[in-house]
Amino acid sequence: MPTAHSSFDLATRIRPGSDPDRFDVDIDPAWTVGDKPNGGYLLALLAQAARHRVNSDKATDSDALASSITYLGAPDLGPAVIETTVLRQGRTAVHVRAVITQNDAALVDAVFVMGTVPEATSPRYNDVPPLEAAPPEDCVRLKPAMPSGVHVGMLDVTDLRLDLGSLPLASSGPEAASREAELRGWTRFDDGRPPDPLSLLYFADAIPPATFPIGSSGWVPTLQMSVYVRARPAPGWLGVRFTAHVVAGGMVDETCTLWDSRGYVVAQATQLARLRFPDEVA
Repeated sequence: MPTAHSSFDLATRIRPGSDPDRFDVDIDPAWTVGDKPNGGYLLALLAQAARHRVNSDKATDSDALASSITYLGAPDLGPAVIETTVLRQGRTAVHVRAVITQNDAALVDAVFVMGTVPEATSPRYNDVPPLEAAPPEDCVRLKPAMPSGVHVGMLDVTDLRLDLGSLPLASSGPEAASREAELRGWTRFDDGRPPDPLSLLYFADAIPPATFPIGSSGWVPTLQMSVYVRARPAPGWLGVRFTAHVVAGGMVDETCTLWDSRGYVVAQATQLARLRFPDEVA
């Protein structure tokens, strides 16, 4: 079970005050790419505040079933405030808005549908292709640094391993043009913390851009992302596939699918991001 001593739980702690809609937080420097916090980590931090807001009103243990997040600006590392608003409260779901602010400026804005995440069961219908990745021990663990030398702090706390067939290339030449824009592999917390519904929001964005295999640069900022938590994951590795679809006009849409150790789809995500290629004029 998650504990207050795990790196992720420490990084997503919130501090309630006298105002039930307002929470003080610290944006942790470990969950970063360069000096910028990872978008999935920020989503999990916002969801933690939404969970506390909803569960403090009712004798429930609600989690984020669906999340939609817009990145208006990158928060600085350190103290911040999360302001929450209950938009609608129904019998089985509560809609909550949560916003990260610093110096009274709204920087990250998310809307959650909170409810009870079901246990994983065999689906009635499923057209999601299988993962098709080598076992974790046969995959390559990513180092916490980009080819440009930028430190990727989140890879110090996340064990992310990619299948050899989807490892990123160092160039955008002819070989890259013939490859699929897809990454496949396995992920888990480095300290052994098991996955849960909250952490799935992080893992859905805790992977390099799917356009790396076709030679895009490291600059791929997310504009908007939606995440659906489908089931409570079993302990163990999470299988992950991250796929780009249309790259045009300086933007790309990507989808992420997460499987638990039993092979059940436990989360899905879509996002729109900007990107660049080294052979394009800045």
